[in-house]
Amino acid sequence: MLVNGRWTEDWQPVQATDARGGFVRQTSRFRSWVTPDGAPGPTGEGGFPAEAGRYRLYVALICPWASRALIGRALKGLEAAIEAVVVEPELGAQGWRFGTGAPRGLAPCADPELGATWMHEIYTAADPRVCGRATVPVLWDTVRRTIVNNESADILRMLNTGFGALASDAFDLCPEDLREPIEALNAEVYAALNNGVYRAGFATTQGAYEDAVADVFAMLGRLDARLAAAGPFLFGERATEADIRLFVTTVRFDAAYHGLFKCNLRRLTDYPALTAHAGRMLDLPGVRATVSLDHIRRGYHSIRSLNPTGIVPVGPALPWDP
Repeated sequence: MLVNGRWTEDWQPVQATDARGGFVRQTSRFRSWVTPDGAPGPTGEGGFPAEAGRYRLYVALICPWASRALIGRALKGLEAAIEAVVVEPELGAQGWRFGTGAPRGLAPCADPELGATWMHEIYTAADPRVCGRATVPVLWDTVRRTIVNNESADILRMLNTGFGALASDAFDLCPEDLREPIEALNAEVYAALNNGVYRAGFATTQGAYEDAVADVFAMLGRLDARLAAAGPFLFGERATEADIRLFVTTVRFDAAYHGLFKCNLRRLTDYPALTAHAGRMLDLPGVRATVSLDHIRRGYHSIRSLNPTGIVPVGPALPWDP
């Protein structure tokens, strides 16, 4: 936890709870946007023009929020334009930690610019008085040496449009004719499922836990029925950011949320349409490389408040196991 730029206590997954003991997620601190000409985006300040090689994406392969950004980078053909730096999967006393090796695909590697050991050092380099958790993803500007944005929803959206001609037009992740329904569905899926599994896993009262689990499985049922009736993707034939936001939760569900987060009424594999959807997402260009079940299992089970012994389960077997 950073307080005025200083690390003050060991990392904890829960920073705040509501009146019923429910998990409250931290609000993202950095909200500027990369745009084709450097003009200001919907939030934050301007001065971040699209340039190949200028920006760096810090990610963890265990993290669904970071995986949103990695998948957007892959589908928009921006791997060569935006370097990705992957942290180690286990969460240490000071949060996300860098490795010691050179960048190599999507394996953990050392921080290439600041020589940082911990992700929170990237935050204090951007703002020496920053407070809160040091989360991923982070989009870093190597020219201005600051964080552009650390909100995954923003980063995914700017990867779609903010990099202009540098990006492929093979996928439009938020087509204008679908923007309103995509945003409406995103809001529902986030509250009930994407964040719902965390509300279940980090609940501090029985009532908060049961409310969260009810939301999770109600949403899984609705989405399974929707895909069965009108798939192959959430909006028919086109994969959009809504599919990415769903997939990063479903691909982790049986490996982490079912057991460790106590979302155990059913497994994802009990939902045929959702399981098929996850398989279709894995077959999209570059997506499979963003998924590491080894990192997912090791990373989530390194959370000591949920798994004090640190034992990593060997299963369950999943359709997308390598």
